[in-house]
Amino acid sequence: MSKEKLSTENISNLDYQAKEIGMGGNLSPENDESSYKKRMQLRKDIQSQRLKIRKTKKGLVIVFTGDGKGKTTAALGMALRTIGHGYKVAIIQFIKGGWHTGEEKALKKFSNISWHSLGEGFTWETQDRIRDEKLVKEAWQLAKGYIEDESYKLIILDEINIAIKLGYITSNEIITFIKSLYNRKNHIVLTGRGASDSILNYADLVTEMKIVKHPFKEQGIKAQKCVEF
Repeated sequence: MSKEKLSTENISNLDYQAKEIGMGGNLSPENDESSYKKRMQLRKDIQSQRLKIRKTKKGLVIVFTGDGKGKTTAALGMALRTIGHGYKVAIIQFIKGGWHTGEEKALKKFSNISWHSLGEGFTWETQDRIRDEKLVKEAWQLAKGYIEDESYKLIILDEINIAIKLGYITSNEIITFIKSLYNRKNHIVLTGRGASDSILNYADLVTEMKIVKHPFKEQGIKAQKCVEF
C-alpha cells in the first residue's frame, strides 16, 4: 500500500472518529463532568493527530459562489487577514467598478493593498458588451501579472465568475494559466455567482452562499451603505 493511500485512509479514519465524538457542550450525552472531560480529552488527542498528519502547504484556488450575499465580503475578509500578517494583496474587480464602496475606501488606506476597479457596472447599466468584454480582458491581463508576482500573497478576482458566465473570458483560459505556474505559493480567490463546473472542479476550496432571506426580495428594501456597499 502506497504512503499516499495510507495517509488518505488515516485522515479519513481520524475525521470519522472526530465526528463520532462530537463537538461537546450540552450535545454530549455524559451526565457527569468526569466522563465529559475524558470524551473531550480524546477529541483533543484526535484533533492533534488530524493536524499533525496534514503537512502539505500550497497556493490555493478558492471560490466563493452562490446566489446568497457575502461572496465579495468573504474574500475581503481574507484580504484583511492577509495584510494583518504583513503580506501584500491585489484586488481586481471585473464587474463592480462603477460602485464606490466602503470597503474600497477603507482598504485603499493600506500600503500593501493594490485595488483595481476595472469593470463599469452591471450589464443593464453599461449596455455595451463590446466595451465590457474589452475591460474584462484588460482586467485579466492585470490579474495575471499579480498572480505571477511572488510578493503578493493573495489575489482576489472579484466577480470573475460573472465575467465567465457572460462569455467575456473562458474558464479554460484561467485554469490553463494557473496550471502553467510552477510551485505557485500565493492564493487566488474567484468570486461571483454561477461559477462554472470546471472552475468548481479545479478549485481547492469552494463555498456556496445560499440565500435564505434577503430584504430586497422579501421587503422591497433597497441596497444600503454598510450592508451592500
